Amino acid sequence: MENQDPNTQKRVNEKKKSNNILVKTAIVGVVAGLIGGGASYAVLDHMNQNSNSDAQTSISSTSTKLSKSSAKTSGTMTSAYNRVKGAVVSVINQKRQSSSSSSSIYSLFGGDDDSSSSKKSNKLETYSEGSGVVYMKSNGKGYIVTNNHVVSGSDAVEVMLENGKTVKAKIVGTDSTTDLAVLSIDAKYVTQVAEFGDSKTLQAGQSVIAVGSPLGSEYASTVTQGIISAPSRTITTSSNQQTVIQTDAAINPGNSGGALVNSAGQVIGINSMKLSQSTDGTSVEGMGFAIPSNEVVTIVNQLVKKGKITRPQLGVRVVALDSIPDAYRSRMGIDSKLKSGIYIAQLESNGSAAKAGLKTKDVITKVDGKSVSDVASLHSILYSHKVGDTVTVTVNRNGKTQDVKVKLQGN
Repeated sequence: MENQDPNTQKRVNEKKKSNNILVKTAIVGVVAGLIGGGASYAVLDHMNQNSNSDAQTSISSTSTKLSKSSAKTSGTMTSAYNRVKGAVVSVINQKRQSSSSSSSIYSLFGGDDDSSSSKKSNKLETYSEGSGVVYMKSNGKGYIVTNNHVVSGSDAVEVMLENGKTVKAKIVGTDSTTDLAVLSIDAKYVTQVAEFGDSKTLQAGQSVIAVGSPLGSEYASTVTQGIISAPSRTITTSSNQQTVIQTDAAINPGNSGGALVNSAGQVIGINSMKLSQSTDGTSVEGMGFAIPSNEVVTIVNQLVKKGKITRPQLGVRVVALDSIPDAYRSRMGIDSKLKSGIYIAQLESNGSAAKAGLKTKDVITKVDGKSVSDVASLHSILYSHKVGDTVTVTVNRNGKTQDVKVKLQGN
């Protein structure tokens, strides 16, 4: 073996040392990526084990102080969550299994057969899950508000409490128009009752949290945070218009019936729905809606008292003008100058409209001076009144406008 120059040997050793450092650095990066940031600190500490002990003591002391401080200031909405967490429950919609039997081969191919039968068994299965809020404890019962669509069609309802215990619940009353329902459970299971806040005081930009069970009870007591995007937003559903709170706090399937909570820990809305895409198919994020607490309180009080909501109505079947083709309007006797309104196609006998003198083929254009263009706008005006109130209905009859006083009856 040939002798190497001392300077050359020194450069080789330095290169090897440099390569070792590069390898260690690469390992730190891989470990940190797979395990988490904490792993990188452990490896670096091992690599720097020859550092002086005073520096290590200083780092340890600082870390301990930071940990104690962060525990005291862990989230500005934590106290708000603690005020409602025991009152938010999972609501389990159960249905009985359907079993069918047939002695005919035709049923195997989808054919009808009188000898085949279908019946429900006594075994209950979980059909869907949502959320609910315990808001009152009275007369030996705990009362829970949730969405109507959470319990709709159920054969039985159960409630899973914050501690994981599942108890039977009874449906006190439901209202499909506002999508609200009230359940009751034995008061002995109630450990916490939520407080309603005033939804009229809400402001855009205000911090809120949504508490519920997204995707079901497996993720019970999930908290998401956001802001009030709009304190009062009017949206149109398939059957009517609703005034709701819009928020960007994440609301997912299973959150329905859960609580929208302000920083004071008060329930200012019941989460009901989200918008996932627009009418043209555009994906949408951060658009959730909740029923305002002021409306919730009004509805649940009536449901507990009567089991249902009685609303004023005209007693008519109507069609919006904008859904009637121009070719048919003249045949129906509709004034060609009318651009919007609702056409009375049928009157209920002894209904409010019939008693007041309204007729089929009348076109309602206004109620109490407010324009009416569809069923949703009509309902919005009527539902602001009480049964027994008198409203002024403006109609176009044979090309002439006239006002008719109508005393509202209940549904």
